Amino acid sequence: MQSFIIEGGHPLQGSIEPQGAKNEALEVICATLLTCEPVHIKNIPEILDVKNLILLLQDIGVKVTRLEHGSYIFQADDLNLDYLQSDEFVRKCSALRGSVLMIGPLLARFHRAVVAKPGGDKIGRRRLDTHFLGFGYLGATLGRVEGRDVFQLSAERLKGRYMLLDEASVTGTANIIMASVLAEGTTTIYNAACEPYIQQLCHMLNRMGAQISGIASNLLTIVGTDRLHGTEHTLLPDMIEVGSFIGMAAMVGHGIRINNVSVRNLGIIPDTFRRLGVKVEQHDDDLWIPYHDHYEVESFIDGTIMTIADAPWPGLTPDLLSVLLVVATQSKGSVLFHQKMFESRLFFTDKLIDMGAQIILCDPHRAVVVGHDHHIRLRAGRMTSPDIRAGIALLIAALSANGTSRIANIAQIDRGYEDIENRLNRLGAHIQRVDD
Repeated sequence: MQSFIIEGGHPLQGSIEPQGAKNEALEVICATLLTCEPVHIKNIPEILDVKNLILLLQDIGVKVTRLEHGSYIFQADDLNLDYLQSDEFVRKCSALRGSVLMIGPLLARFHRAVVAKPGGDKIGRRRLDTHFLGFGYLGATLGRVEGRDVFQLSAERLKGRYMLLDEASVTGTANIIMASVLAEGTTTIYNAACEPYIQQLCHMLNRMGAQISGIASNLLTIVGTDRLHGTEHTLLPDMIEVGSFIGMAAMVGHGIRINNVSVRNLGIIPDTFRRLGVKVEQHDDDLWIPYHDHYEVESFIDGTIMTIADAPWPGLTPDLLSVLLVVATQSKGSVLFHQKMFESRLFFTDKLIDMGAQIILCDPHRAVVVGHDHHIRLRAGRMTSPDIRAGIALLIAALSANGTSRIANIAQIDRGYEDIENRLNRLGAHIQRVDD
């Protein structure tokens, strides 16, 4: 186990570039299982979750060649399918939520897949029903393996059909798309997730020979094909990291430029920070966040308190609510945060309250923040990162606090942010990684 020691109060200044998108990486890396030909993927973030997924693919026989930092070639031409039945494979899947994205490609190409309860953040219930309902629509059957807490999906040949998803699940949509591209006939997916990373997956699959239309909408049509071929693909910058840097710049920045953010794929993220009073300027494809000695929360037109809530794309991603909440602790005004998707994600606010933040946790889904307007700084503390996004939010709080803080369980932060302490130290932060 490792921890961060953070000496707060040091202003950050300079330029920083976001890593490749974690969520897109997990999807497109699993999509390489759909072909026996080489697939070259660039701008891969070398973070813990992605590294573990790559190792898992290697375990089942995928040939992986690292050309340079973030640039890999994957070739799934000689897989050991018997390994899928092993206890070791099941154990590794259980520790890595991204492994669930292997199910669709394996089912499509090899007609069977093993399902273990996936790991990941401890942020409440994250059901997989949408995945299995979609596979069922395509003709797959789900059965429990006797004597083991695992399930097996199988199908002689998947067959396309119309389906209306019960929720616009991002991973569910990605999994069903990957299963459908090799299915017989036409698949129509209504209420599909349409995040930029889903769009990227669809574009990559089309370059591999798939026939997907309706990209960027919630109605996808997929005409199945017999085989896919290799391609080259470059990941988008990570919108969650971009949002994290905006929040960090607002709290402790003395002028920070975030380079090459792919502004058109950020959706309402910049405008949501602007609602908290944060100045976010667009310079071509870069964002400039000037020094803030003060920022004031907007109210709605009728004068009621600002409410910020997550929603499926093009709404606000739930992964940024933790960062926005921390930024609000030093705003002028009050704001209600409504986390609709996960019932445990706001529990980290207890740690912010210990640091002096004025937060009322109404229930597992809602919290009211009364901003200090920089009149009272947060105080340093000892804390533990419960998940990736709460971890980066606590790091931002510690950077702004009086004194020296310690954050334990930083493996959670490493799962989503590459080399974060060194990148921020180059901007002027004082962060040290230590063994517990």
